[in-house]
Amino acid sequence: MTKVHPKFSNTYEESLSDSKAAAVLTVWKKSLLFNCDGFTVYNSNGNLVFRVDNYMNSPRDNIVLMDACGLPLLSIRRKKLSLGDCWAVYDGETQRDPIFTAKKNVSILTNKRSLAWVSAKKTVLYEVEGSYGQKSCKIVDVRRNNKKTAEIKKKDAMVGGGSFGKDVFKLIVESDMEPRVGMALTIILDQMFRSY
Repeated sequence: MTKVHPKFSNTYEESLSDSKAAAVLTVWKKSLLFNCDGFTVYNSNGNLVFRVDNYMNSPRDNIVLMDACGLPLLSIRRKKLSLGDCWAVYDGETQRDPIFTAKKNVSILTNKRSLAWVSAKKTVLYEVEGSYGQKSCKIVDVRRNNKKTAEIKKKDAMVGGGSFGKDVFKLIVESDMEPRVGMALTIILDQMFRSY
């Protein structure tokens, strides 16, 4: 009997090879594994790029972003002893020296459009604005005069003009940001603003 194997790129970089153009990713808020919660992410060619598989009864404090082959790219962990909703992102499955942290904006006195702030070593890098629930938000680079570096948008159907709903959306990552960082921020936003 003939076996059918999906064709995976060796690394996520090969799936996103054109570094000068924005990476347009389709994010499906569903795991490929049965009885799991997570994400499945495809590039504009329909190739699997990223995946997140969390078992239903496992804690949501530790999330691993993997490439198509299942190799860990980033670990996303909730900070337990922090004021507000704060997450740290680490390279691979390490637990030392976070690459960056993201903190939910809880102040009503500051910018009301701001959902979260992303920083590294106490320097603010990005601000997330908009509405994650409506799948209409953008990530701007604070260091570059609020230049848009990524955007989350609703994905519209090609035929009929309908929408896929809230579980399927687009993540557009400009060349200034790594796609894995954009996807990690998307996962964090989902954890911060998910409705249970």
